[in-house]
Amino acid sequence: MPMFQQKSFQAKQSGPHFFETTGPHAPKWYVVDANDQVVGRLATVLARVVTGKHKPTYTKHADTGDFIIVLNAEKVVFTRNKWEGKLYRDHTGYVGGLKTKTAREMLQRHPEEILRLAVWGMTNKSSLARHQMKKLKIYTGSEHPHSAQGPQSLPAGAIRRSVLSRTKKQAS
Repeated sequence: MPMFQQKSFQAKQSGPHFFETTGPHAPKWYVVDANDQVVGRLATVLARVVTGKHKPTYTKHADTGDFIIVLNAEKVVFTRNKWEGKLYRDHTGYVGGLKTKTAREMLQRHPEEILRLAVWGMTNKSSLARHQMKKLKIYTGSEHPHSAQGPQSLPAGAIRRSVLSRTKKQAS
């Protein structure tokens, strides 16, 4: 009697999108509160969800990730002395055009860029990754304009244990 092998799932790009817009593999919307979360630990969770690595249907060449809404981006924390020691560099393109800002200056001017750059550093640098980064919606404050999409809280399987324990301590 011959043995039959089970076929593995291959995600497909449908239409002009990199992801399926309807059906069982359509992206879901999740909401995360960044209040008192460590930037690097939260960014690893966000990068996994945005790229789709938290799903069993993950395919490297297609966008299988979900949309994620991050609230209270101005309330993230760094460990140790990274507020003064971590530097964000940007170049204007001109000679001598290197601009350097500390993490504290970034928090005052553009608090959502701290998380966006941390997540971008954890993705592949490709056109697919640039498209996936558009699924990351970061807001200062606790309000967002995506209530029509019906966002849910992030499932416990997608969250690292250290981030999950920190959120449980905040809830109690």
